[in-house]
Amino acid sequence: MQTRPALRFRLLLDAEHALGPGKIDLLEAIATTGSIAAAGRTMGMSYKRAWQLADELNRSFAKPLIAANKGGEHGGGAALSADGEAVIAIYRDIERKAKRVCTAELRALSRLLAK
Repeated sequence: MQTRPALRFRLLLDAEHALGPGKIDLLEAIATTGSIAAAGRTMGMSYKRAWQLADELNRSFAKPLIAANKGGEHGGGAALSADGEAVIAIYRDIERKAKRVCTAELRALSRLLAK
């Protein structure tokens, strides 16, 4: 199987915060599963790591991206805020545009790869 060059990038938000494919994938998994822990499991991530990333995402932006409910008799849960959904859309839009603009360069790199 031959792999082709692909773009996967990290946006540096400031000196201390970055946004990349892992955090975006986590946000999407939270939206799908309704749970930070379940989202982490679907990604093969520990419970602790998923919560750390969720907390980091919430602290990186002016408003929280994830609203989590504490567990209890009926369990907890999590949902994305409107800002969380917007961050995913913006990131994916940047990603799509970058891939479109770099198509020729990615093909050129692909031709130069060892077979």
